[in-house]
Amino acid sequence: MSEHALLSASSAKRWINCPPSARIESTMPEQQSLFATEGSFAHDVAHMLLAEYLGRVDPIGLAEWQYQLRSDSLWAEDLLDYVRIYVDLVIEKINAARAVSRDAVILLEQKLDYSLWAPGGFGTGDAVIYADGYCEVIDLKYGKGVSVSAEENPQLRLYGLGALNRPDAHLYSIENVTMTIVQPRLDSITSETISADDLLIWAQDEVRPKALLAWEGKGEYCAGEWCRFCKIKHTCRTRAADALALEAYGRTKPQLLTVTEIADILGKAELLISWASDIKSWALEQAERHHVTYPGWKLVEGRSNRAYVDRAQVATRLLDAGFKSEMIHKDPELLGITEMERLLGKKQFAELLEGLIIKPAGKPTLAPDSDRRPAINSLEAAIADFADQEANL
Repeated sequence: MSEHALLSASSAKRWINCPPSARIESTMPEQQSLFATEGSFAHDVAHMLLAEYLGRVDPIGLAEWQYQLRSDSLWAEDLLDYVRIYVDLVIEKINAARAVSRDAVILLEQKLDYSLWAPGGFGTGDAVIYADGYCEVIDLKYGKGVSVSAEENPQLRLYGLGALNRPDAHLYSIENVTMTIVQPRLDSITSETISADDLLIWAQDEVRPKALLAWEGKGEYCAGEWCRFCKIKHTCRTRAADALALEAYGRTKPQLLTVTEIADILGKAELLISWASDIKSWALEQAERHHVTYPGWKLVEGRSNRAYVDRAQVATRLLDAGFKSEMIHKDPELLGITEMERLLGKKQFAELLEGLIIKPAGKPTLAPDSDRRPAINSLEAAIADFADQEANL
């Protein structure tokens, strides 16, 4: 299990803006998504390529490393192509640093400690470069969901602080710190350069006070775009209050909304939609995986569509029955089930395609108690299943 700081750099924007969330989040279980797993794998590939370029791994070790990575189910040529965009940029930065300082220091996957300003704070710099008068931290973000800028980015600035906090910074008399984010799948490379003095002022004035509050679980809860990856966003009362602020319009006069009010509602509607969607998905997950029940609601099987078991067998059976190919196909696919049933008629459809049509189970969903579908794992569901089996005998 990898180390994880309470005041991690990756969640800095959150605990700086909403300090008490850090302590509550720390009580929630870690959930490793497929996207995070893919991102970690991309970092491993990048590390291998850069270590090879720098000659930091012997041929046997490199061969074993390559075999291990290439054998992973996540390995793909397009992943390698994207990672090479980051690797090529880092190599370019390395060469530029060596042009300035022949003894430039290059660190890969380096732990960066910024605990002087945030208790227990540390992060990992994907690539850290020191040369006379400056250092640079380069961060690979493999995801393609959200574009992230390096400008005034708390995560990258904390990495910069961690880089300044290392002995190498004193050896090279660092005056400026550059922080770069590479998002190859979004074709995005952004950088921020800030003086070492200004970075330290930011750490002292902005980070330290909020970090101390976060460490102690104090401060004010505050909802904002930083809630996006918060573990408690589904049940946070402050976020709920923000999302439901539109309800106030129903208690004011006159009866008709003004143009100004509609403009305000348009600006807040996305927050309401996002919050409601999060609540819905969270409630479903809790009901499905943890058997949580909600008054007035039940977990039921969602709607599903019929499907062909084997399209080739369907076509063969219909052709043998005398139907022409052009009748049962449409550019050049087999007709959909609804169209096919309309063509054959329900009786002939059932007779000719017996055993070749299935109706897969629908995905679980939450529905009001008034819904006629039986609750999953209920007596009603068992009776319905038994009735279906009897009908198929």
